Amino acid sequence: MFDALGRILELREARGMSVYKLAKLTGIPQTTFVTWYSYNRYPGLDKIELMCDVFGITLAEFFSDSEQLEKGQITEELADLNSKYLVLTDSQKKAVNTVIDAFLHE
Repeated sequence: MFDALGRILELREARGMSVYKLAKLTGIPQTTFVTWYSYNRYPGLDKIELMCDVFGITLAEFFSDSEQLEKGQITEELADLNSKYLVLTDSQKKAVNTVIDAFLHE
């Protein structure tokens, strides 16, 4: 299973960013981050999108292996999925987010 919380931590630390700063830049309350880490709950895709914007990465890059990112080797499949996701309507994104959230919380 993909460790979204670990990935957020990795990206945040790589940028020397505190939880407080990430919370301010995303508009996600700092207490939400505390809840995610304290209760091992995963953020919804909408929140991951906000963090990706702050980190300056795509969703595909977020879900890619960090070694691949360091080498700039993002798979074509993830890049293709990301481009398809970006053109979805808000209601379609919501449906996709629901499925992904269910997968992350299994």
